[in-house]
Amino acid sequence: MRVLFVILAVLLIVPGWSGAERLPLLQHGATQITATPVDLFANDPSRKRLGALTYLGGVELHSRDPVFGGFSSMRVTGDRFTLLSDGGGIVRFTMGPDWRVRDATARELPGGPGTGWQKRDRDSESMVQLPGGDILVGFERANALWRYDGAMARMIGFRAPRSMRKWSENSGPEAMATLADGSVVVFSESNAKRGTKGFAAIRLFGNPVDPAVPWYRFRYVAPPKFAVTDAVTLPDGRMLVLVRRFGLPQLFTARLQLIEAGAIRPGATVTGRTIAAFEGDAIHDNLEALALTREGGRDVVWIASDDNQAFWQRSLLLKFRLEL
Repeated sequence: MRVLFVILAVLLIVPGWSGAERLPLLQHGATQITATPVDLFANDPSRKRLGALTYLGGVELHSRDPVFGGFSSMRVTGDRFTLLSDGGGIVRFTMGPDWRVRDATARELPGGPGTGWQKRDRDSESMVQLPGGDILVGFERANALWRYDGAMARMIGFRAPRSMRKWSENSGPEAMATLADGSVVVFSESNAKRGTKGFAAIRLFGNPVDPAVPWYRFRYVAPPKFAVTDAVTLPDGRMLVLVRRFGLPQLFTARLQLIEAGAIRPGATVTGRTIAAFEGDAIHDNLEALALTREGGRDVVWIASDDNQAFWQRSLLLKFRLEL
């Protein structure tokens, strides 16, 4: 009887518990992160050019927290970095020209799909800042969009758009970008329809979590065997799209593609042009996060990797000047 009482108590105290292992959580509060410099070409550190990118430096991030890593999206404002993992973990820090991490903190998203007990409930793969400062997060397995305040401390609203409901469970809203008019473009990772070229994508106008907002579909054609992982809009209206391939012999490779301004239209099949390839002798890993800043009037591209919390992968943070 006592055993039965304990089981019933656990079920009441922990909603949604089904015996599955609990989603591991970051150690909240201040945290220690170290940064180890990395070269663009390990066999030739003097090489700084990769296609349309000039390498400005980069680091591999380390932490003693076993949950650290898995970064799928990021925001960079000045010297402040916000990295969001695919388990709902938020890591923030500052980093200056010396590439030293300072004032690092960690915590979890305040809510999301499901109970938060399992990883599938917090599979946060994409993030953008909306006009006014709120943050929109895309959850892959739920095919849902959640809106938080600018500090990502309070949930404001959420929606599972009808246009995304048939996206396959593991190919949901992997990448998002905002356009000049405030609309949001959402790319599926690799959701394809038989007989149709490209991957599913949508453009939402107005408040993305309002079911009444207008929207339309389009498709994005990635290179063969590549999937979309992130996107960002340039000041001139063009868009950068990061795509990644998993397979032998190099396991993870990636390419940065450029979409011309105005290419995204209702029903369009959009193709990007590759401007940099992270493969061969160039540094490569599971590159998933993309951000854009400006320095000295030039566009600066930041790229981060999702290490899948695997010992043989790395949490990279790379910085490039865009040369277009």
